[in-house]
Amino acid sequence: MDFALTEEQIILRDSTRRMMDRHATPDYIRRLDREDTYPEDLYAQWVEMGLLRLPFPEAFGGLSGDGIDLVLVAEELAAKSYDFFSAFGASVFCGLNVVRHGTEAQKQRWIAPLLAGEIKMSISMSEPDAGSDIGAMRCNAVRDGADWIINGQKVWASGAGARNNVISLYVRTDPNEHHRSALSLFLVPNDLPGITLRKLDMLGRRCVGTYEIFFDNVRVPAENLIGRAGHGWQCMLSGLQIERVTAAAGYCGGARSAFELALDYAKERKQFGRAIGTNQVIAHMLADLQTEIEVARTMVWRAAWAMEQNDPDALRLITIAKLFASETYVKAANCGMQVFGGAGYNMEYDMQRHFRDSRSCTIAAGTSQMQRNLLSGLMGLKVH
Repeated sequence: MDFALTEEQIILRDSTRRMMDRHATPDYIRRLDREDTYPEDLYAQWVEMGLLRLPFPEAFGGLSGDGIDLVLVAEELAAKSYDFFSAFGASVFCGLNVVRHGTEAQKQRWIAPLLAGEIKMSISMSEPDAGSDIGAMRCNAVRDGADWIINGQKVWASGAGARNNVISLYVRTDPNEHHRSALSLFLVPNDLPGITLRKLDMLGRRCVGTYEIFFDNVRVPAENLIGRAGHGWQCMLSGLQIERVTAAAGYCGGARSAFELALDYAKERKQFGRAIGTNQVIAHMLADLQTEIEVARTMVWRAAWAMEQNDPDALRLITIAKLFASETYVKAANCGMQVFGGAGYNMEYDMQRHFRDSRSCTIAAGTSQMQRNLLSGLMGLKVH
């Protein structure tokens, strides 16, 4: 396994970092967090730079990049705010599902506008009684001539209310079948009649927005059904590995940023005539934290490499990376708060945002408990 980046990957990483330094300034990030405002200007920069084109096939105007490329971008975006990677990743991964499972007509209809920034995409699966338990999903669609009629409720839908957003909506299309053959994926523009979006007041990750969605006899054309009816489970699983390994890279980016803030503060803040970082208890805390972040990043790289090699062990490695990196980000933010002391608790400093944002990472995209259940199953242990 070679951890050396190619010249093209180094250029990609460095140019992404420079772009984020230029446009995602601390004041900009604080304003978005304070005002609960979607990063429209920054998203436009990603489009202009071609970042959204990165993993898509050249036939659709993409750059045919791989999972390693996406890992690089994910860490750089999330180093500024994990919410930025959330906005980027939602459009990319929903679009890739269209490439994998859509008809040629659907690919032509949706991918070009997505890569041009004319539309965004978000995903909506969770319901009040269906989180990790996908089988409990009750939001449904019923065929009505050339259309489908959608009714029900979704919740925890990140980015659903963004301007020109198309929701990748998983619903039940067969009330009797097992969920593996009862779910379907529809592309639903968020401004269709009958859709009500309620923005939720969340603790962290506030700029992209988290929504509750109500569907009241929403009429969707049959051509918006991706794949076929009952094919939603396959759509859901097909992108799981790349989504989770890039999410883990994002956690590493957030953890790196929290660590760097804490390190800088430990060098600058003086008590009893010397920098607090010269106290062994603080120095060792930061040394341990740096070690864990490097371990998490190494795990992410190994998992991404295994995925690109079609290694049958990739699922296990990606699950470990997701679990460890998410909990490392939480630990980094928690340690950072302790190093900052009272200043960390002050909204004028950025550490409190990491503290708030990181807490979602052990919950979203598969909780830490579900990752442990999955690992236990892969070890041959049946857990209940």
